[in-house]
Amino acid sequence: MPRLRRTDQAHPGISRHRSGTGFSYRDADGSTISDPVVRERLDHLGIPPAWTDVWIAPYPNGHVQATGKDAAGRRQYIYHPTWREQKDRIKFDRALSLAESLPTARRFVTMDLRLDEPVRDRALGAAFRMLDTGSLRVGSERYAEEHGSHGLSTLLCSHGKVSGDVVALSFPGKSGQEWDSEIRDPDLAAVVRSLKTRGGRSRLLAWRPEAGSPWRPLHASEINEYVKLRAGDDFTAKDFRTLHGTVAAAVSLARSGPQPTVGRRRRALAQAMRDASDVLGNTPSIARKSYVDPRLVDAYEHGETIDPGRLGSAESEVRSLLYR
Repeated sequence: MPRLRRTDQAHPGISRHRSGTGFSYRDADGSTISDPVVRERLDHLGIPPAWTDVWIAPYPNGHVQATGKDAAGRRQYIYHPTWREQKDRIKFDRALSLAESLPTARRFVTMDLRLDEPVRDRALGAAFRMLDTGSLRVGSERYAEEHGSHGLSTLLCSHGKVSGDVVALSFPGKSGQEWDSEIRDPDLAAVVRSLKTRGGRSRLLAWRPEAGSPWRPLHASEINEYVKLRAGDDFTAKDFRTLHGTVAAAVSLARSGPQPTVGRRRRALAQAMRDASDVLGNTPSIARKSYVDPRLVDAYEHGETIDPGRLGSAESEVRSLLYR
């Protein structure tokens, strides 16, 4: 494993320039790079052609290899594979730590959901339960205003419907994808039903300190602080989504069971990623790349799954399988 060094994009690096149908590269002194070894590294980075304002690390072991702005003007990064492996390991370990904290956190959240008045903790309990059982992104007011897409913190009353104990959510999510999901939870359904009486364009997750006072919508920062309070660490919506994506894949693989041939294992893994993507509201490739713990895939390749007879305790089963 190569020893990495921190890169600083404020320092001079390699720049990319249009040249005919392709690109040329210049070093910090403005000289065109012709060394075939360096050119091979630069081409191998796979920097999207549409990126502008491209900066490339001048050395091959920098933790950030390249940055650039995409078509929407957002700064994007390409990291060294070793750096990604290290960060991914931390990310997936955090998800397993969250699984350990959730049983206690869920008990406190249930108590908050059952509060009689529409106080702040009741709205926050509803947010936590949606995050936990619906795998939603938290979202932001700026993103909702600029892109018309919503997350947990910017849901409107019109985005939720309640039928019995089931809360159905339907709204435009990230990248314009329509989000549709159902959460069966009587405590959450009772809270959402009461909040929806305020009108379709009102923010769904809101509270008021006393009867007759104005409603106050929850903000993403408040939800994040509540998650920290209840779960006991700086967990985020990404941690919930990583955990639930991994668990969904683990349940799918347990149902498929160990398979004797490479082809059958490949099909079972493909189905597991589809099942994970259904939970997360993204594509199977993104689920596998960013949300499903690679140790789960490795375990399955070696004939191991969680106990198919204990799927009701899938989170603890995943911890037992992967924390060894």
